[in-house]
Amino acid sequence: MTITADPAREARIRDLSRAHVMTSWSAQRAIDPLPLAGGEGAYFWDHQGRRFLDFTSQLVNVNIGYQHPRLSAAIAEAAGRLTTVAPAFAEESRAEAAALIAGVAPEGLNKVFFTNGGAEANENALRMARAHTGRHTVLAAYRSYHGATAAAITLTGEPRRWGATPGMPGVVHFWGPHLYRSEFGASSEQEEGERALRHLRHTVEAEGPHQVAAIFLETVVGSNGILVPPPGYLDGVRELCDEYGILLVLDEVMAGFGRTGAWFALDHWGVRPDLITFAKGVNSGYVPLGGVVISDEIAATFDDRPFPGGLTYSGHALATASAVAAITIMREEGIVEHAAEVGRRSLGPAAEALTGVSDLVGDVRGLGVFWVAELVADRQTREPADAATMKAVHAACVARGMWPLAVANRVHLVPPCVISHEDATRGVDILAEALREVAG
Repeated sequence: MTITADPAREARIRDLSRAHVMTSWSAQRAIDPLPLAGGEGAYFWDHQGRRFLDFTSQLVNVNIGYQHPRLSAAIAEAAGRLTTVAPAFAEESRAEAAALIAGVAPEGLNKVFFTNGGAEANENALRMARAHTGRHTVLAAYRSYHGATAAAITLTGEPRRWGATPGMPGVVHFWGPHLYRSEFGASSEQEEGERALRHLRHTVEAEGPHQVAAIFLETVVGSNGILVPPPGYLDGVRELCDEYGILLVLDEVMAGFGRTGAWFALDHWGVRPDLITFAKGVNSGYVPLGGVVISDEIAATFDDRPFPGGLTYSGHALATASAVAAITIMREEGIVEHAAEVGRRSLGPAAEALTGVSDLVGDVRGLGVFWVAELVADRQTREPADAATMKAVHAACVARGMWPLAVANRVHLVPPCVISHEDATRGVDILAEALREVAG
């Protein structure tokens, strides 16, 4: 694809954005968003003609890559057929998308409630859990992000929830496993998992098991550090839920649809939740779409009583048509399998080698195309790298043609699932060069 510079257009976009666009999670005078002009595969480019290897997947959602021709064509075809259908009607792409999504979920999760994104998916999963159990209390982890709508931001355990307090009543937070920054004084993954499970059990008992409707977990924690659960942890949570009649809700909004090298991250551990929330990778964000995959037991609750919720755009025809196309493409082109192979052969090994590149790198972890390098000021104390260091690392990567995702003191390595082995290695090599430059 030919990339041409158009500085006048860039200037116009900047001016309009400054005047009229309120950018999320930002102090408006402190930012100057880069206007993008296009993208293809694992690359995007700007109006100056600069092309960047994308290690962000935008917000970890462009799993299938930019401008996949078959997916774009499917959206155009659907727009020419019927653009929108209210939830009270049945529609072909909505039915097909639900069947395809249920087809990659664990056995016994056969129905899908569609939403416009991940936050709304978690909102509705919470409502389903309370309605099904007749209980009110819900548990969620401190190191978590479940969305920015009212209930979802209350479920969220990290600092972004602070601006929305006081939140919805009935949500209690607990510490999940994270060996590098253990809350339990653990010295091994096994010990961390066992102590985290003991802490969770104590939290449930302190809140009254008969009061707890659900435990919400990101299967692999995303925004808060790509935290892969230790062996046995998810099984232990499932057993605890079964013991007390509590529902297990796994948030796969970021981790699902190929990101970890599996259709759902839960596939790595063989755990069957009661509800799965999804969005992002289901159609690579080409059209807003999310939803809840519902177990047969919970779905039966609403056979003869109405589900108390709904959205005008639930199961929007363009969005579900894009999901049908995206899932079909991922199957036919082996994208999930490719993501797993990239994690094993190129991205994962290159990322793990970063610990030998610079003393700035304290820890590296991940799977599939879902990796993170945690940067520190001191390896012994594990003091997080400061904002100036992170800004310098980001700028050094951009100057070399790779756009990283910097979050807190971490660089998240989350390229599109279609990235080549060569580009995956090259992107990490650029980060290594940036780290050397910043470390002096």
